[in-house]
Amino acid sequence: MNNQDIKLLGEEVEMLMQERAMLLNVAGAAAVMIGHATAQDLPDAVVEDAEKLSKALNALREDTLKDALDAVQ
Repeated sequence: MNNQDIKLLGEEVEMLMQERAMLLNVAGAAAVMIGHATAQDLPDAVVEDAEKLSKALNALREDTLKDALDAVQ
């Protein structure tokens, strides 16, 4: 790899790390919101979407979910 390739790779890694941080913020905020919500609190039209979000959050690896929660604290 030449210096230009190394520079481009470094920029790409930095961009991906920034994107990860933003996604962790989104996932963390969603997890906090779902953690505080109950089906009785939500309109019927929202319950199914909240369940989908809950399943997606539960599918995350434990360390990723912890990072997400830490990102919003």
